[in-house]
Amino acid sequence: MRIATLNCNGIRSAARKGFYDWLPQHDLDVVCLQETRCTDEDITDPLYHPEGWHSEWLHAEKKGYSGVAIYSRRKPDKVIRGFGSAEFDREGRYLEMRFGSLSIISVYLPSGSSGPERQEAKFRCLAEFEEHMRRLRRAKRDVVMCGDWNIAHKEIDLKNWRSNQKNSGFTPEERAWLDLVFEKLAWVDAFRVVEPGAEHYTWWSNRGQAWAKNVGWRIDYHVVTPSLADKVRAARIWKETRFSDHAPLILEYDHAF
Repeated sequence: MRIATLNCNGIRSAARKGFYDWLPQHDLDVVCLQETRCTDEDITDPLYHPEGWHSEWLHAEKKGYSGVAIYSRRKPDKVIRGFGSAEFDREGRYLEMRFGSLSIISVYLPSGSSGPERQEAKFRCLAEFEEHMRRLRRAKRDVVMCGDWNIAHKEIDLKNWRSNQKNSGFTPEERAWLDLVFEKLAWVDAFRVVEPGAEHYTWWSNRGQAWAKNVGWRIDYHVVTPSLADKVRAARIWKETRFSDHAPLILEYDHAF
């Protein structure tokens, strides 16, 4: 089973940059997208619904904002839109497909970089999402939760960690929340199962030649239940083609799909 995740920074923009040419080239079973920034009216062109793929979309109420989608080679048994948050489900941040006992989720957690008010909203979202993650663990399903979490966990996960310790995405509070997710709640950072020590990034600022200099952050994840931890076989961050300020993160699992 091969699953990719990508914050596409606008699916129409990613399409213009070749995303739908890239899609069939990697033997993928599922692709999770975040920040699609579209409505149903924006994606009526057959380009957005390629043959051989089943797709589900969740748009934000605010036009041109947020949004998530999943492409799957199989039609899911069930689709769940939102994680039960009165505040954040309106922003189009959570989409789940269920295939038997397996759940594959596209999640887009908020950024707090625009200011203190939005950072407080991010902390509210993290608190609510923590409770949802607890519920998922109690359900004892196999879960692959893909997406842009907007938090770099460890110093190895961003190039300029010293200068970013007070900035959204690398504050002590956000990093402690990921500690809780991976330690107390026992979720697994699947990329680190096969790449435990290497410096790899999935997002680069558009400022200061960050891409050219590889000054990035690893804020895109596959977060999985412990039942899948020993089934991770390979990981790759695709950087040969740029569709976005994020790169696709592809993981391979020894799991039937």
